[in-house]
Amino acid sequence: MGNICRSPLAQGILQHHADAAGLQWEIDSAGTGDWHVGSVPHPLSCQVAREFGIDLTGQRGRQFVPGDLQRFDRIYFMDRDNYREAQRMAGRWWVAAKCELLLNELYPGENRGVPDPYGQKESRFREVYHLLDTACSRIIERYRAG
Repeated sequence: MGNICRSPLAQGILQHHADAAGLQWEIDSAGTGDWHVGSVPHPLSCQVAREFGIDLTGQRGRQFVPGDLQRFDRIYFMDRDNYREAQRMAGRWWVAAKCELLLNELYPGENRGVPDPYGQKESRFREVYHLLDTACSRIIERYRAG
């Protein structure tokens, strides 16, 4: 939503895996809200990512724009609320074929949301990290197999 917890983690994790696989991917993240535009990711997101060799401190929060649908080949959402809000924001520019809930990579068609750790303890950020890491690994595996 605000682009400081889940999405920056997913961006960092997916970029880390893509780089390790030798893929030249441009990966970005955005929120549907504008509360944290220009802000660094949440300190606990940064801390947990750093423990796994991923640096999020160069990221800055930004808000989703309809042009993202033309700029990126694939857009993953953390939950249904963000999916629907981005769809509303995009209006006629919406391209459903490019958009998916991230956890459908692990649980196809179940439309599960990634829990939002904002305001939670460090342990919740770790849980979210591992969930995102598994989903991002699946994206890399699927891409390399296909």
